[in-house]
Amino acid sequence: MTLPAIGAVSAALPTLAPATVLSGPDATASAGASTSAGFASMLEKGINAVSSAQSKADNLAVQAATGDLTDIHDYTIAAAQAELVTQLATTIRTKGVDAFNQIMGMQA
Repeated sequence: MTLPAIGAVSAALPTLAPATVLSGPDATASAGASTSAGFASMLEKGINAVSSAQSKADNLAVQAATGDLTDIHDYTIAAAQAELVTQLATTIRTKGVDAFNQIMGMQA
């Protein structure tokens, strides 16, 4: 019996869009706007992926508790994926806060 590879963690990670090079007087304003929109979009995708993984695990847990779930390994896999995605999101948040605090501590 072989088990399929876990693929939801890679699907939960947002893909980065290629950067665009701008030149001219509007380059600074346009680059800032597109970067913040891109970052907000990536952040939203990541949060939605965490929420989706946790909802799937919760739904399967309820099915397992009520006896409606035929294959318990589906819940086990979903719970492990939700845990990993949550740990990844927490680690990224922590690193982002650390980077922000380090930048704010720099002297001009």
